[in-house]
Amino acid sequence: MYLFKKIVTASLLIIPLVISANSFAFNMPKEFASLGVNALSHKDVFSKQASLINPERKINSNNIRATILAEFSNWKGTRYHFGGTTHKGVDCSALMQHIFSDSFHKSLPRTTTQQIRNGEHVNKEMLKPGDLVFFQTSPGTRHVGVYVGNNEFIHASSSVGVTISSLANRYWMDHYETARRLKMIG
Repeated sequence: MYLFKKIVTASLLIIPLVISANSFAFNMPKEFASLGVNALSHKDVFSKQASLINPERKINSNNIRATILAEFSNWKGTRYHFGGTTHKGVDCSALMQHIFSDSFHKSLPRTTTQQIRNGEHVNKEMLKPGDLVFFQTSPGTRHVGVYVGNNEFIHASSSVGVTISSLANRYWMDHYETARRLKMIG
């Protein structure tokens, strides 16, 4: 009887993990397909070469993009809350802290005023995935997002929450201030 209870308990713990792993772990959300990001196969996920956090792997724009988009899936739709730092509500600079910390183990300061002082200036025409993009939304107020390629950036929008927006949008074009490129490894 004791062995039977152990088997049932173990089954109740293991079966949901196996089902959820098979359902979600190897498929990226559908919206990523439109952004040109390919899902990794089961073989790729477990290969040493495919590891996105393998320190031996050279970080390039495609890896950075895929890593940021994977982190975006954890935050998509989270409501905007000024001063917020959690999934209950997050502001733009806290979202950047989470994305860079969770994706690249890179620490960023808390505010946009502090974040804009990091890295090196990048011309808008030379943006690469992972570059921070800054906007002057009103006198004395900044907004920050992270560029992901295809003229798009991830940010915590005050109207729709964490989302992907286009730099070609008239509002963002009119309020664009600068971009900064952070050193990802070092």
